[in-house]
Amino acid sequence: MAGTLQMAGSIAGLRVNPNAYQRGGVGASIAIAPSAIFGDRVSPSLKKGFLADKFVGDHGSWKSYKRKRSGEAFSVLTDVPNEILVPIGGCYRLIDVPMSNCINSGINKIFILTQFNSASLNRHIARTYSFGNGVNFGDGFVEPLAATQTPGEDGMKWFQGTADAVRQFSWLFEDAKNKHIEHFLILSGDHLYRMDYMDFIQRHIDTGADITISCVPMDDSRASDYGLMKIDDRGRVQYFSEKPKGADLKAMEVDTTILGLSPQEAEKMPYIASMGIYVFRTDVLLKLLRWRYPTANDFGSEIIPACTKEYNVQAYLFNDYWEDIGTIKSFFDANLALAAQPPKFHFYDPMKPIFTSPQFLPPTKIEKCQVLDSIISHGCFLRECKVEHSIIGIRSRLEYGTELKETMMMGADYYETEAEIASLLAEGKVPIGVGENTKIRNCIIDKNARIGKNVMIVNSDNVEEAERPSEGFYIRSGITVILKNSRIKDGTVI
Repeated sequence: MAGTLQMAGSIAGLRVNPNAYQRGGVGASIAIAPSAIFGDRVSPSLKKGFLADKFVGDHGSWKSYKRKRSGEAFSVLTDVPNEILVPIGGCYRLIDVPMSNCINSGINKIFILTQFNSASLNRHIARTYSFGNGVNFGDGFVEPLAATQTPGEDGMKWFQGTADAVRQFSWLFEDAKNKHIEHFLILSGDHLYRMDYMDFIQRHIDTGADITISCVPMDDSRASDYGLMKIDDRGRVQYFSEKPKGADLKAMEVDTTILGLSPQEAEKMPYIASMGIYVFRTDVLLKLLRWRYPTANDFGSEIIPACTKEYNVQAYLFNDYWEDIGTIKSFFDANLALAAQPPKFHFYDPMKPIFTSPQFLPPTKIEKCQVLDSIISHGCFLRECKVEHSIIGIRSRLEYGTELKETMMMGADYYETEAEIASLLAEGKVPIGVGENTKIRNCIIDKNARIGKNVMIVNSDNVEEAERPSEGFYIRSGITVILKNSRIKDGTVI
């Protein structure tokens, strides 16, 4: 039997693919991912699995964890919910991406490790991936596993990071090890990509690696924004460098033809960046967590960089679309890129779909509108407005004369009736949605925001950073963020 483990913000799983197993002929393996998922599926010959890397906590835990990450985290957008529940593409959630990758890779028995205050995550998982509702798991399951506090000083701590979360649940992996699980796949929950994990695991098996790291090729323009790896002529990782600049960046150039790029591609992209996705041999993982680095909290920044000399750490090249959505700007850019023509990533692959919770909403109603290069989600009302290169989330309402350009609008959790809207307007209050003759550009509008009439949100002064929570907004990297449940009064200029 195989299995998968995912931590809120991470996913892990096991899959059955008899054809893939015939390639390697190796025993069993197990995997884990963000918000974390653990699942398994029976195979006649081999059990495989996965484990997710990026641990993202809920509510208070996220604020402490974000200090360990580069860039601005999602605390502006996720005051209470998990980062991985942030909407993407209009009607999806970030957690749906690794979950769907696991499902498309054959994972159907899944546990989810969460920190605390994870009711919204549990609700989304239950609606989307439970029996008889949403995705059909056959004889599989999805079961959340919450972090717990136990007696003793160490037991009073919540998860401190991915490695710490896996360590606290290592008894699950010992049980798996007794069933001959040989490999763990560690994923991340805040990335946008589509991947078959079997090729990754097969590479790990074929090279006899202790640890394998999935990486993406990078050119000069983006390489300094990522943690880079140096490899030898056999693909073995020699060392890491975190966001190198100048001469240090030049020193990290590698011959990427070793990993499968053509000479022309290798010349354009001479660097490889870690995706934060790993495969571990089970015995190596347990040894590292319990005895070699018993106090390390993170895989990517602590454990794996320290292992390159002692263990066979291999690189696996993923040469397809991948985006790390760990900052406000990357989240904004990745969403708007979905509306480009043609998009670099789309949700419409019939063979490898991205699943999400069924909303049971009516079709969107559009009255005399101009919509250019945009995505309009279910259940929206658009009246004589203009939408250009934007994402409009579920249940959104745009009134007469509204103009949205390069805007990510997350939508609403509920409808207000026409009578309720009329009553609010008569009282001089603002209903959910965007009021008449309002102009919005370069903006993220969080859920249930109330934006009045004749409002201008254009950041004409090109402010890069601003803190105005009492007024209902922040500015991050030049992007205006309208907060959840906020009220922007009629005539406001931002």
